[in-house]
Amino acid sequence: MRRVLHIVAAVLAVISSSSIVHGRDVTYDGRSLIIDGQRKILFSGSIHYPRSTPEMWPSLIAKAKEGGLDAVQTYVFWNVHEPQPGQYDFSGGHDIVRFIKEVQAQGLYACLRIGPFIQSEWSYGGLPFWLHDIPGIVFRSDNEPFKVHMQNFTAKIVSMMQSEKLYASQGGPIILSQIENEYGTVEKTYGEKGLAYVHWAGQMAVGLQTGVPWFMCKQNDAPDPVKKEETLIECNLQINSCNGMKCGETFVGPNSPNKPSIWTENWTTHFPAEKNFSELIGKSCVSLSYQVYGEDAPMRSAEDIAFHVTLFIAAKKGSFVNYYMYHGGTNFGRTAAAFVTTSYYDQAPLDEYGLTSQPKWGHLKELHAALKLCLTPLLSGVQAHLYLGPQQQAYIFSAPTGECAAFLINNDTTNAASVPFRNSSYDLPPRSISILPDCKNVAFNTAKARLICLPCYEIQEPFVSTQYSTRTMGRGKVLDAADMWQEFTEAIPNFKSTSTKSETLLEQMNTTKDSSDYLWYTFSLVFDFSCNKHTLHETSDPQAILDVSSFGHVLHAFVNGQAVGSAQGSHENPRFKFERTVSLSIGINNVSLLSVMVGMPDSGAYLETRGSGLRSVMIRDKQDNKDFTNYPWGYQLGLQGEKLQIYTEQGSSQVQWKKFSNAGNPLTWYKTLVDAPPGDVPVALNLASMGKGEAWVNGQSIGRYWPSYHAPGGSSQTWYNVPRSFLKPTGNLLVLLEEEGGNPSKYPWTLPQSHKCAVM
Repeated sequence: MRRVLHIVAAVLAVISSSSIVHGRDVTYDGRSLIIDGQRKILFSGSIHYPRSTPEMWPSLIAKAKEGGLDAVQTYVFWNVHEPQPGQYDFSGGHDIVRFIKEVQAQGLYACLRIGPFIQSEWSYGGLPFWLHDIPGIVFRSDNEPFKVHMQNFTAKIVSMMQSEKLYASQGGPIILSQIENEYGTVEKTYGEKGLAYVHWAGQMAVGLQTGVPWFMCKQNDAPDPVKKEETLIECNLQINSCNGMKCGETFVGPNSPNKPSIWTENWTTHFPAEKNFSELIGKSCVSLSYQVYGEDAPMRSAEDIAFHVTLFIAAKKGSFVNYYMYHGGTNFGRTAAAFVTTSYYDQAPLDEYGLTSQPKWGHLKELHAALKLCLTPLLSGVQAHLYLGPQQQAYIFSAPTGECAAFLINNDTTNAASVPFRNSSYDLPPRSISILPDCKNVAFNTAKARLICLPCYEIQEPFVSTQYSTRTMGRGKVLDAADMWQEFTEAIPNFKSTSTKSETLLEQMNTTKDSSDYLWYTFSLVFDFSCNKHTLHETSDPQAILDVSSFGHVLHAFVNGQAVGSAQGSHENPRFKFERTVSLSIGINNVSLLSVMVGMPDSGAYLETRGSGLRSVMIRDKQDNKDFTNYPWGYQLGLQGEKLQIYTEQGSSQVQWKKFSNAGNPLTWYKTLVDAPPGDVPVALNLASMGKGEAWVNGQSIGRYWPSYHAPGGSSQTWYNVPRSFLKPTGNLLVLLEEEGGNPSKYPWTLPQSHKCAVM
């Protein structure tokens, strides 16, 4: 009996000891991050949980790992998680804990960029709009109201991660955290309060005692460790990091010899080819690396990305590189910042739909494998620099063990070069780096992307297939039959019908509180010929010019319920003027102006002072100019269809839908029922025949659309992602809010299936 008890006790002891989770020790020095005593060169990729769906997360993370990544990086989206003060949402696609645990389950590290200001081309830079209404607040400054709320949210996120034991110090995957975001671009604007704030933010973050390093990107003065009673609060304080496309050239380096060189954002997609990039170095990243409506977007090549990653590691002794974005995803609903497309970083290594984008994904996978052959000399060796020609050079790393790695660089952008190195000759393509893990044999050249296109599995006809990096789209459903659609026309309010009144023009964001893109400005005027000394026209249809100045972004104008025109700003200049000749009637005339925002601003100093909406309104004729800026105005917040939520099944039943008229009227809602295409491949909606608006599937917004805003190369976006998790097998409610008069029956709408060829 005693022997049996001993056996049971032994088994229990084994079970108990195996359940213990040992934390990782994460530190750093001037060479690299050090995890459990081992130096690391890490490749990371940004994947943002709100820009995809929980159903997509496992596949996205698995493909990142297969692509040679060691870590996944994400921002934390404050306005998503705390839409109202003290009211938190971590459900569904906002479940950040579930996301981080999925990263952990697949054996990758995590990098958590709390911010909580994030920019990220996200509405209001991730700040909840309710902050705007706190008395005396100044965002991102040495301002007590802001610091209180910022600290509360930061502590909330850290506490959640700690309670789930997700920091590496607790055995979890999180090895790095970020506080603030690119503050160096605005710090000088705030003067002494900026300097004080950045030091406060660093000390506040370290005081939360996560047990892992914190960093600040684009912050050359990221504070060094702070002493408290002669004892370091935490040895891992702020590492300054680089953001951009050319950190191997532009990074000034760590601000302390005890900090490693890390690259937080290596932008993987667009840049303005028509501009001189050198003139943009050091400026804000706005409009450099993402697509906005109305602008073409030249693509960044896989070869260029690989060149600069390798240069950063060789020249700057870089040890951490994060691709921004590795998967961009979708700005669902109204989450995109001003003029930013719903599709986000579609040309990242994993495209908007989560498919591998070739050759980028495969080329970078090979790069990672080649660089990891060089780990010992890179992490323990001495760096030497050698010129091989007028535009050619070499970086050599020699380890104490005798191992050697070399990087042969040709900076000539047009000509290949043959260079001598250690009694051998090496041919270097233009603007390329050859990686020699043993200082002899070339394992990889950054300019030589290799692609093997395996057969894509069969899809429905018709489809278009092109080699290299273009998606293969298979037609699923055609939605061009008029009898498929029903419509509901939005009522045009007038001054008398509105409940909110003011004696002047109201600023839009402060009025809507980000509850809607739409704000109606209405007023009435009486026109009587007898009041004029000079008769304008011998007709009952006098002409006048309606002149409106707007802070942005879009205006739709109506006089006496009839559309008279639209105008818009741009990403570079959201302000604009609207001038149209309008017809006035004898007696009362109702002017209704719908001001439309296409996302909140996301960057810049003093964000809380930014405004939108109408600035001035005049009506001009040959005899007189009448200024209506300070005049009785009536306001309607949002649209009737929004208030009734007619994009949901319940809301849709509350209005009287009519048969599709094919009239193409502005401010019209359209709905239809559609079955999901068969299979499990991604689904997209082609909105090329539409103008501007928003689309919903089964009550979930797939984002704003704007195909009518043409860049020189055509519409900025016509395909819109419909996640499979949004769909039922049959009877899916598709609702479109069309502002401009787009017609769903004039183009063969499809719900295509998207595919990619495989890369070896």
